[in-house]
Amino acid sequence: MNIRASLACAALFMAPLAMAEDIAGFWKHAEEPGWIEITTAEELGKGVVVRNDVYPERVGREILKDLRADDKQQGLWRGQIYAEKLGEYKDAEINLSGSGEMEITVKVGFMSRTVDWVRVDEVPEKSSN
Repeated sequence: MNIRASLACAALFMAPLAMAEDIAGFWKHAEEPGWIEITTAEELGKGVVVRNDVYPERVGREILKDLRADDKQQGLWRGQIYAEKLGEYKDAEINLSGSGEMEITVKVGFMSRTVDWVRVDEVPEKSSN
């Protein structure tokens, strides 16, 4: 096998891992005081609530699971999100934009809902006010 073919094989093998890094990190809900941390390992990702000022009992809850990068469309992920009102996980599609924004869309029957998130460097300390 020549070097060019070896590099091409390595790039194909590493592509899902490189894409996985795009989603990992801290995300803040665009409208509510809630933050999650998304981590990835071996091509799978999960999201855990790290701070929620409205519902502090949700901290530590895994709200995203089985996240996988779409192998055909960069910035698209698929997985499951915990639907609080239903008490169960539902299929979700996650779109990342190059501007540090994430849209999570869930479809249940004829209904769909999209929630926007913004990438942040860290979760701020809760003020004592």
